[in-house]
Amino acid sequence: MSDTITEAEEYWPEGFSVKNSTFSTSLEGHGAVDDYNKDRKPGPLYVNRKHDRRFGGIQTFAQLPVCLTPEDLVAGHMDAAVYGVPWDSTVSGRSGAAMGPMHIRTIDYLGQNTEIGRGSMGLETHVNPFETLNVCDFGDAPIVRGNTPKSFDSVRKFVGAIAETGTMPIAMGGDHGMTWPVVTALADHYGFGKIGVVHFDAHCDAWEEGPDCIGGHGTPMRHLIESGAVPGTNFVQVGLRGYSPDQTLQNWMAERGMRCHFMAEIEQRGFDKVLEDAVNEAMDQADYLYLSLDIDVVDPAFAPATGTPEPGGLRSWDVLTAFRRLAAEVGIIGMEVVEVAPPYDGPGEITSLLANRLIRSGLTGVAMHKLGIREKNYLHPEAVDFGLARKRMGRDK
Repeated sequence: MSDTITEAEEYWPEGFSVKNSTFSTSLEGHGAVDDYNKDRKPGPLYVNRKHDRRFGGIQTFAQLPVCLTPEDLVAGHMDAAVYGVPWDSTVSGRSGAAMGPMHIRTIDYLGQNTEIGRGSMGLETHVNPFETLNVCDFGDAPIVRGNTPKSFDSVRKFVGAIAETGTMPIAMGGDHGMTWPVVTALADHYGFGKIGVVHFDAHCDAWEEGPDCIGGHGTPMRHLIESGAVPGTNFVQVGLRGYSPDQTLQNWMAERGMRCHFMAEIEQRGFDKVLEDAVNEAMDQADYLYLSLDIDVVDPAFAPATGTPEPGGLRSWDVLTAFRRLAAEVGIIGMEVVEVAPPYDGPGEITSLLANRLIRSGLTGVAMHKLGIREKNYLHPEAVDFGLARKRMGRDK
């Protein structure tokens, strides 16, 4: 990267210039505590009644209880915390991803209510993640509109506060620029160079910064590589297509050892075989795994609501399977679904619905991993042969 100070750098505080892509090192001021809950006994808050149905009540992710402080996470013995990053100030295409977390929460018609006997057991695996895991909605990271450095620093501290409690952070974006502070926070906790990222995206997001947008959503992977948080060898990218990266950037990526599976390869070999490679590659250079999915990796026929749609992508089934398998077979320390821009969705809000189900699928995989269900592409026997259920119930001999 050039040592020349660009005109734009003069407007950014020390540590956020192109040359010095760093964050503050203290978790002080993480934004996860305020005086609304002063003197309250720590623990998760159930803000919905047991008889509440979806599309009613107070909208949390899957009607999960709310935690508002790190102390709540500890008192609730939380395994995972779903949180939002309502941010889209670093997009290069259409804005709107700041509305993603709200819509991902409210689109869900299932909740996790067992009072009426339904809602959370995945039919593919017969695993209900909410029976195995303690999961909460941790609200949204603090954002300062129009101020990328302060917002990204707040996000890093907020995620760091979650990780310090031993809770897995699960992000709803927000544009992909947020990945830079989110994964940096995890590298702070687990160690620089120890995290691997499986990155599902139509674009590589490893571009060099332009003079007019520091922290752009096309640059987070480069920032993570150049800062040392995640070495290039620890990246596995899946689904790249269209017109980016160009040859110069592909050369840069190859020099740094990034592993990339373009849609051309997926079309030729099949998604299942490429996913097998991604599973095997995910941990051969790293100790911990993080999943990052830009919703534009999915074909816009299935997920139109994003700022930079690119035809010819993956199916919904592909990414749902991938999230579950990576979480179950490899194990993860966190995940994110980003770039959902609800203003461009149709009346069925299918993009927000897919994002919601991706998080549920990932949580199912986390629960499977905890339960020891780590076989290759595990499916419950009755999911592929319902005749077994009939026999179990004495209907067939």
